[in-house]
Amino acid sequence: MHHARNITPMTGNSAPTAISPSISVGIVGASGYTGGELARLLMDHPGVAHLQVASSHHAGKYLHALHPHLRPAFGRDPIRIVSPDDLAPCDVIFLAQRHGMSMGEIDRYARSAPRIIDLSADFRLRDPADYPRWYGHEHADPTRLATAVYGVPELHRAELPAAALISGAGCLATAAILGLRPLVATGLLDQAMPLIIEGKVGSSALGATPAPGSHHPERSHVVRAYAPTGHRHTAEIAQELHWPIANGSEPGGIAFSATAVELVRGVAITAHAFTREKLTDHDLWQIYRRAYRDEPFMRLVKERAGVYRYPEPKVLIGTNFCDIGFETDPQSHRVVIIAALDNLMKGAAGNALQALNCAMGWDETTGLRFTGLHPI
Repeated sequence: MHHARNITPMTGNSAPTAISPSISVGIVGASGYTGGELARLLMDHPGVAHLQVASSHHAGKYLHALHPHLRPAFGRDPIRIVSPDDLAPCDVIFLAQRHGMSMGEIDRYARSAPRIIDLSADFRLRDPADYPRWYGHEHADPTRLATAVYGVPELHRAELPAAALISGAGCLATAAILGLRPLVATGLLDQAMPLIIEGKVGSSALGATPAPGSHHPERSHVVRAYAPTGHRHTAEIAQELHWPIANGSEPGGIAFSATAVELVRGVAITAHAFTREKLTDHDLWQIYRRAYRDEPFMRLVKERAGVYRYPEPKVLIGTNFCDIGFETDPQSHRVVIIAALDNLMKGAAGNALQALNCAMGWDETTGLRFTGLHPI
């Protein structure tokens, strides 16, 4: 038997604070899919006493005009969208804007709220020198970047309560990191071999603004390789796994590819890792159970029979779960890891709310206990 080494169990919040409606929350970027998902989650959150939503282009409209599933019900008043200039001071602001906007506007929102949770890529990468390579521009606020916490609770839970700036994570990156981190932490991987990751993602990851690639006649029925190399989430994966990026001059490293598939919501990654010594499925069960045994949103999915033997994004729609599966190759030292999540939930808004729950000392599952639908 091969024993896991150097793994610290990633434990959940064991002593949550009782929740009463106590904080005021703002959302900037309410027109997008992520902003709408945040509004859906926060409207009924027991800790939120007041919710504001803001949009530069849709001020004056009702929220349900953009997100029809959020029509008023159960006596709830309709929410009218305000201009970001009219956002009242609050306790927390979620920024759900396009990449590149938050870093130039962060001071403006920090004057209105002591805590910012930014769901764009603007504060994900710790090294400002990475932004020209992966995003094509210099970072506008490297000083504030140095204070940001990468807001995946399973990775940085202890840092969240003191964080004034929490960054969201990429949806593909979140699945890849959570899928691989326990295995990488064992120290059993062969660093001379590549860490190969292939991610598949649904159309909502492109956002609510129409584009040629999201136009239905062009998107329907596709399995389209849109980033065989050079995907931006590679940088996050390398950062959080503490693993080099494949560069062609040295052996090993992360080799990441991304493919668009005919889903609306969903991410699935398949990773191929190579170990120095042969592992069994029993070894992997031990490694992953130890790592995620106390994590409320991490589930191990490896069934002996049935249709859903491995993680499947279809059954995760609307949930904050990240399901992990695995298998060892009996003919080699290859280990296959499969991870799936909803890109708008655990890959964006749900993860951001989980981070807020942790930061506030609340039960981190609050507002996130939906278990999915089947059939769908």
